[in-house]
Amino acid sequence: MSSKKLTKTQSEALLTVLHARFEKHSKRHKTIKWAAVEARLRAHGEKLWSLSEMERTEGEPDVVGFDKKSGAYVFMDCAPESPKGRRGACYDREGQKLREKDGLHPGSAMDMAKLMGIEMLSEEEYRTLQALEAFDQKTSSWVRTPEAIRKKGGALFCDRRYDHVFLYHNGAESFYSARGFRGVLHV
Repeated sequence: MSSKKLTKTQSEALLTVLHARFEKHSKRHKTIKWAAVEARLRAHGEKLWSLSEMERTEGEPDVVGFDKKSGAYVFMDCAPESPKGRRGACYDREGQKLREKDGLHPGSAMDMAKLMGIEMLSEEEYRTLQALEAFDQKTSSWVRTPEAIRKKGGALFCDRRYDHVFLYHNGAESFYSARGFRGVLHV
């Protein structure tokens, strides 16, 4: 999609997909009603494009919470593994530049998130998501890295192994076919 706006047909198709997922995974949002989510989505139609990008890259976005302060519903990528369409990228542009010197062009997870109009999950958000069900049992996902770590060349990622959520570090220039990132969008 070149435009950051969906057609009416695309919007309705996406709402149908999101509604079906919402109903199928009701344990992720026990106290939230679809009618309220749909009304909010229709009132903030500009956010549908970002949700469609999450869907296009196989993130399977779903509602995982409600922010009482802002009145926004919280959508996160709920694909069982790190979204396929977002794997194999360095953490950020600085990390990517280091790989380009090697003749490699792996892309940047942070740039991809920005282009999609979403944020990469923080460690706290990642752990909140993992409390809902088990994700990333075969893959891993970059998480937003504190500036103090990033200034020293590091970046953080998480996964779930042995029924436990782990936080790890790597150089921001590293990239792996099984590491992507999960996003969050407040609507």
